[in-house]
Amino acid sequence: MISIVVMSEPTEETTAAYESPSSHRSARPSRSTNWIAVAALVVALIAAGLAGWALLRPTPKTPSPTVASQSGDPKTNACTAHRTVSTAISLQSHADPGAEVQGVAANARLAMSGGATYLLAHLNPGTPADLADAIRTFAAGLQDISMNALAGVPNTDTAQADRLRNAESLNTRIAELCK
Repeated sequence: MISIVVMSEPTEETTAAYESPSSHRSARPSRSTNWIAVAALVVALIAAGLAGWALLRPTPKTPSPTVASQSGDPKTNACTAHRTVSTAISLQSHADPGAEVQGVAANARLAMSGGATYLLAHLNPGTPADLADAIRTFAAGLQDISMNALAGVPNTDTAQADRLRNAESLNTRIAELCK
């Protein structure tokens, strides 16, 4: 059986018995805690100095983006890139789908998207203006076609069909400019 008893109020004698001997120590810190404070202060000052240096140091010069290393005639380089992209798109969009219809569609989209980037990377300032403009427009059209296809827009959609016709027209125009 458990009994509950009311306890008496604490007195000086009872509280003195429960006080720890450390409560009577002096308020002056010991030598062992002094070196910890000094070390913490040194680390904090070093961190503040490094942060200030990182904030105020001059920014390193970043090299300007360079045109893909190309040698030879700029028109030839652009036309070679166009032929490569046109071939890739034709191969990937006219492949025999067999049981992998989704795979062929994915490869065709990848060829268009990657081809657009490839074409733009192979343009350089020496490319004739009419050819460069046609390639930039063609590349933008390929990106639009592939992104809309990835978004589920079918080729029968009016806007997508227009994009496809425009791309085919530009492809023919670029081929003529490359002759």
